[in-house]
Amino acid sequence: MSITAKQVKALRERTGLGMMDCKAALEAVDGDLEAAIDELRKKSALKAAKKSGRTAAQGLLGLKAAADGKRAALVEVNIETDFAARNPKFIAFVDEVATAALQTGESAAGLAAAFAAMREALVQEIGENIRIRRVAFLAAADGAVGAYLHNDRRKGALVELSVGDAELGRDLAMHVTAHDPTPLVVRSEDLDEATVAKEKEIIAARTAADVAAEQVRTGKAKPPIVVEKMTEGRLRKFFAEVSLIDQAFVKDPQLKVGKLLQGKGAEVRRFAKLEVGDGIAVPEEDFAAEVAAQAAAAGQGAG
Repeated sequence: MSITAKQVKALRERTGLGMMDCKAALEAVDGDLEAAIDELRKKSALKAAKKSGRTAAQGLLGLKAAADGKRAALVEVNIETDFAARNPKFIAFVDEVATAALQTGESAAGLAAAFAAMREALVQEIGENIRIRRVAFLAAADGAVGAYLHNDRRKGALVELSVGDAELGRDLAMHVTAHDPTPLVVRSEDLDEATVAKEKEIIAARTAADVAAEQVRTGKAKPPIVVEKMTEGRLRKFFAEVSLIDQAFVKDPQLKVGKLLQGKGAEVRRFAKLEVGDGIAVPEEDFAAEVAAQAAAAGQGAG
């Protein structure tokens, strides 16, 4: 299939790699953006890609936590522009949705149904579409739920702990919010088989490419066992990067999160992170084409 400049641009924005590399990767997978990212990861040192090259969805997160520290809810509500996201009535709407999420533990779909009339009235008043997109809700029968919302209200996290340590819970929620890369699981053994298999395939391909390049450069081939060990080492590094307990604690990089928890006699049971617009992409508007179309329509109307 023919690859468009727009497809290449989208892949470049998500990977930061060169135009020709992106074009070749797209051609190899018939234009599938996610598959092209995997191809590029196999052939380069690219570790990950942005969820979307250009976050087109604006909005805010709302956070509400129970006074006893046992429950917390984090909601994402989208709106079309950053300017409208600062509207006091939109902010109040987000907070009401978060309060309802805490009280009911309801899903995004359930909250959307409950707030349908209020949402419609706000859409009419502000003049932009509004959507209750996602909800994270954690409740602890024992222990506690820590919560953190960044000052700009665009990213935040919840963490369920086995102990009722409010300060530790907030610190760990802050860590999940701020750490790059974002942890995927509490511990590496929690990774699902599909994720592990995919990462193994990517790392094996990248290692083979690196070894082949070195052989061309030096004229010496590495034994298969060495290549296997290199692949295993890179896979272990991946596990450590995405496992919460193996990450360096953001408030003290010399301390692993696992060691911090051990010192507090605590365990993380689960966590959730939300970031406004994560994974949403909106087609870019062609302003010149839009103006031309409007001019043409005006000309027809005048005739």
